[in-house]
Amino acid sequence: MKSGSRAVVVGAGVGGLATAIGLRRAGWEVTVLEGRTAPERYGTAFGIHPTAQTALERLGLGEALRAHAVPYREARIRRPDGTVLAALPLERIERKAGRPELLISRPRLIDALLAALDRTGGAEIAYGHRLTDPADLEADLVVGADGINSAVRTAYFGRTSSPRAVGSTAWIGIAGFETGVYGETWGEGRFFGMTPVEPGRTNWYATVPEATTAEALRDAFADWHDPIPRVLAETDPATWIRYEMRHLYPALPAFVAAGRVALVGDAAHAMTPNLGQGACTALLDAEALTRAVAEGTAHGPAEGAAHGPGGLPAALLAYDAERRRSAQRVAFGSRTLHRFMTARRPALRDALVGLLPGPA
Repeated sequence: MKSGSRAVVVGAGVGGLATAIGLRRAGWEVTVLEGRTAPERYGTAFGIHPTAQTALERLGLGEALRAHAVPYREARIRRPDGTVLAALPLERIERKAGRPELLISRPRLIDALLAALDRTGGAEIAYGHRLTDPADLEADLVVGADGINSAVRTAYFGRTSSPRAVGSTAWIGIAGFETGVYGETWGEGRFFGMTPVEPGRTNWYATVPEATTAEALRDAFADWHDPIPRVLAETDPATWIRYEMRHLYPALPAFVAAGRVALVGDAAHAMTPNLGQGACTALLDAEALTRAVAEGTAHGPAEGAAHGPGGLPAALLAYDAERRRSAQRVAFGSRTLHRFMTARRPALRDALVGLLPGPA
């Protein structure tokens, strides 16, 4: 590795921290720029698919993940009256991958990433740094991991691809008890989901187009099956997070630019949360990018993989070829599922869901 190879990662979320870890493990000097004044420990739970678990293991985080995550094995799709329509395909995923889907709280994952970064010898994390012009960054490699409103993406790709609202408001929270009832309940234009997250707690999420207050959210689900009303009644609205659901549209023509810029995570392919793949795709991006960069810049000119103008651009193109279409397919699938889940006339939807395999 050529000494002095320097990267700037813009964004200290899941994708940015994972990218910084991979680059540090490859011998790069790394600076992380983060607009927030402290690590982003807000939020509830992330689902970590087996493929993303493998990516975390390659980045040296397998042990930390296993220490703090819980398996997600049994979940159902229900009607508001509690009637089971189908089983989520968790058992099939586990059989195919040889390991279950895992759930981990966002704060736990962020802390694990920060600890892993520290074990690499560390990287400078500049909190409270508002990026104004990415072109001014002095680095061999610039990574845009700065979310759906990415300044790096705007600087290098313009505003043709931009955040678009999907017309739904999402709410997420943590209940201080285990419901034992997991999965998603689909109603007319709205849905409610529950998953395990930690012993003694339940992660929940909901979407209602018209709900703008906690009272309106509770009213929207007041007559749904137990324990949904109890989850909302017994958790403090001050701890709930509300946001407008958006996605990046249209899809970007590339995840890389200028021979030294790459996008990861929401900056590259922000998606609706319906497939629960946002964190997974960010981790897969980070691992693929840092692996491509490490392999493409490891040798000198004599070996044909020169660092700098020859090696890095080719490495970025390899990353783009590996990740772009895959990530964009997931984003498209998530958006399509959102439309399906929030159908205003659910009879046909429920009939189609009923054709899926039922509980084992």
